[in-house]
Formats: sequence, structure tokens, C-alpha cells
Amino acid sequence: MNMSAARNSLAIATMAMLWPAAALPQSPTDWPQHDLERPQPPIVTPGTSSTPDAPGQPPSDAIILFDGTDLKAWKSSKSGGPAGWKVENGYMEVVKGTGSIETKQAFGDVQLHIEFRTPTPPEGESQGRGNSGVFFMGGRYEVQVLDSYENKTYPDGQAAALYGQYPPLVNASLPPGQWQVYDIAFEAPRFGDRGQVLSPARVTVSHNGVLVQHASELIGPTANKARPPYEAHAAKLPISLQDHSNPMRFRNIWVRELRPLPAAPGK
Repeated sequence: MNMSAARNSLAIATMAMLWPAAALPQSPTDWPQHDLERPQPPIVTPGTSSTPDAPGQPPSDAIILFDGTDLKAWKSSKSGGPAGWKVENGYMEVVKGTGSIETKQAFGDVQLHIEFRTPTPPEGESQGRGNSGVFFMGGRYEVQVLDSYENKTYPDGQAAALYGQYPPLVNASLPPGQWQVYDIAFEAPRFGDRGQVLSPARVTVSHNGVLVQHASELIGPTANKARPPYEAHAAKLPISLQDHSNPMRFRNIWVRELRPLPAAPGK
């Protein structure tokens, strides 16, 4: 085995150890039925809903990624330096040519809440109109952001599509200039000690309160005019937002890390 192959093998083995042993949900039979000794779920105070004029409040266990004041939780995806987008009036806006941005913190399985507003008046058509994207795991897996209100494009590239793979179940887009909401449950893929896929990435998306992706299983990373296979990667990586040259606005971005339930004694 050459040095490069040895390093690759070590990296894959290390990534395998990073996955939590109880990553998948418990079986209902892990605990005796109605066992009072079974750990109680943590208490979380629910958040509040957003209005057209003001973002809502996140739940009490959320990690705030953007509260309308600064980009301290973000960095440039390309350089690793400060994020180049502008912040004003409680939202962040893409500055054309500054590049995509990503979180400084890495994440695995999450619930992500993000609100976006496409430009008004609208300009362009198809993929040139209100285009951006929400990416998980270091830019590998994309939920498309697009102005899909009376704007025809290829279905696996419209708003709330898992880009290049799954169109949304329905088009729940609002007219340009209105704040829209994605609530996304993302389950990262799991890899074995040889880099094999143990379980694929799964994504559930609610768009403006309408379920548009239901536990959709990705066949690999999302890409333009390509369907590349999975390659083993770290268990936690940044979430990123795309600069696609349109002045998209985002606000009220938060995540909740989804952790497995505690296993029963002896499991």
C-alpha cells in the first residue's frame, strides 16, 4: 500500500469512528413498553411564527445562525475569511461576486429553519430568476432556492427541489417580494469503515407550511448535469448558502441538532 492509499484508509476509518453508535432511531422494543425508567424527552420551549413584517422566535434549543444583526456565524466558503454579504434591515443579502458563505460550525443531522425573499420586481427567467441554494455537508447536498412563482424551469431545479434529483411534490412558492419559509429535516449519510454507504442522506422539506419533500433519499451529492456517487466524508460539515449572482435575501436562520434517543441499558 502506498502512502496516499494508507492516508485514505486512515481517513475513512477515522470518519467511521466519528459516527454516533446509536445514530439511527431506537426500535420500539429497545425498552419495555410503558417503562417509567425510560429517559424523559428534554423540554423545549416552542418558538413563534414569523409575519411578513417580522421574523418569529426560534425554539429554546436552537442554535442561531442569523438573527438579523451580523454574520459572525458565517465565513466565505472560498477563502475562509469574513462573509462578504451585506446585512441591513434585519436580513442578509447576497452581494454578487462575493461568493457563497458557510457556517463556521459544522453540523450533521439537523432541523434547519430559513426564510428567504426573492427579488422584486423579478428579473430573468428559469434558473436566472431568484436563484440560490441551501447546501448541507460542505456543499454536497442542495435544497434549491428559486423564484418559482409563475416561472417555468426544469422540475428538479425549481424551488424546494433536491437539485438534479427530486422535484418538490407541489409548487408552494409565493409571489416575488414576499418572505418564504423552508423547514428542512436533514439526515446525513452514514458510511462504513471501507467507505461504503450504510444509509443515504434523507431530506424532508416544508415550504411555506406545505410538505414538499418527504424523507427523500438522495442517490449521492447533488450537481448540475451530473449525478456523482457518494464519497465518504466527515460526520459533521458546514451548511452553506449560494451566491448565484441574484440579490437574494435571507433572515431568521436557526438549526436544531438532532441527536439519537438514549439507548436502553445493555443495548
